Amino acid sequence: MAVHYQIEGTTSAAISTSVEAGIRRGALQPGAGLPPVRTLSGELGVSPATVAAAYRLLRDRGLVETAGRNGTRVRGRPPVAAQRQALQPEVGPHLVDLSAGGPDPELLPHVPTVTPPRRGYVSECVLPELKEAAVQRLRPVDGRHLTVTAGALDGIERVLAAHLRPGDRIAVEDPGWANLLDLVAALGLHPVPVPVDDDGPSAEGLARALAAGAAGFVVTSRAQNPTGATVTAGRARALRGVLRTFPRVLVVEDDHAAELADEGLHPLVGATESWAFVRSCAKPFGPDLRLAVLAGDETTIARVEGRMRLGAGWVSTILQTLVVRMWSDPAVSAAVSKASREYGHRRSTLVDTLSARGVAARGRSGVNVWVPVPDETVAVTRLRDAGFAVAPGSMYRIGTPPAVRISVGPLRPPMVEPLVAALVVAKRVSAVI
Repeated sequence: MAVHYQIEGTTSAAISTSVEAGIRRGALQPGAGLPPVRTLSGELGVSPATVAAAYRLLRDRGLVETAGRNGTRVRGRPPVAAQRQALQPEVGPHLVDLSAGGPDPELLPHVPTVTPPRRGYVSECVLPELKEAAVQRLRPVDGRHLTVTAGALDGIERVLAAHLRPGDRIAVEDPGWANLLDLVAALGLHPVPVPVDDDGPSAEGLARALAAGAAGFVVTSRAQNPTGATVTAGRARALRGVLRTFPRVLVVEDDHAAELADEGLHPLVGATESWAFVRSCAKPFGPDLRLAVLAGDETTIARVEGRMRLGAGWVSTILQTLVVRMWSDPAVSAAVSKASREYGHRRSTLVDTLSARGVAARGRSGVNVWVPVPDETVAVTRLRDAGFAVAPGSMYRIGTPPAVRISVGPLRPPMVEPLVAALVVAKRVSAVI
């Protein structure tokens, strides 16, 4: 149903501005439906073509999306600052928040004390000591050309902006990282879904996407969000074989789990002329450590650094010094290894318990478990009634069936049985609705 918000304007630009204002003020909340084109054209006294053009402007900016028979609606996370209560799901004190997808604060390593030298404006984006250490840690990825960005998504955005233009098609994992899907929409790119199983994106799906004109491909190396998929050696060979037949396609590989990953790395980068490999510090060391290492071909890194010099300039050398220290600290390495084992235990416990109750789930690596359900709304509601907040799969999928994503960061052993029991009831209720 469309919300009761008075959209105004007599031109496509004015109408789109009015809708954006409604989103910004919280009157049009995420998921809210907009009036059908002909309905709104009648209310405003303009032609249907004018309203259609306004909706197209909003789609190009990633503010709204077309939802098939459900018409046009506000995206789940539109790229415009709004009232926080309109964007954040309510997770009250009576709920265990298994929706966020972040690491367990209790498992994060202690941040060592550093006193970096005071610097003025720097001429190089990367400290020499960080670059030297990063080249070693990135192997087998070629680190001859690299820079640093303010986190993984910042690096991905800079690479996409350096190569692609609004209207270009881009192959993305389905289901895939919600933040990336929102970023793709905000950049005006058109996502082409590639199915994902436990071994990563399917080679057949990638071939179809590239044959359909996708100019880029974003893939998660390990701990894929939301399914926990990991690209295996065999799947990497198959994907590289597909990519070699499309040498001009941009390949962006996201290794966000980094040192926290408990699976081997089988990179795809280098199979095409333009590529980038991004490794974040957020998952192993803490979300507030906004730094990622970005390696790539010479042209890609030169474009990213050149554009960065015109804006932010560089990532804080204080953060860079801290990362170098953490990479070389045995206590930090031990804490990250312990966290990796603990997340593995939490994932396997949840997946095995669900399996014993007849509920299929996926979670090979990382901090998330993906549970297919007949009806997401029923599942989310039932779990909320049982005291658990989980993320609806609609945020992460394009064409794949319904599911919920459960983050194991806050999950403790006493929670597993009631959580599984609620999921079993949710699936049973959905089956008879």
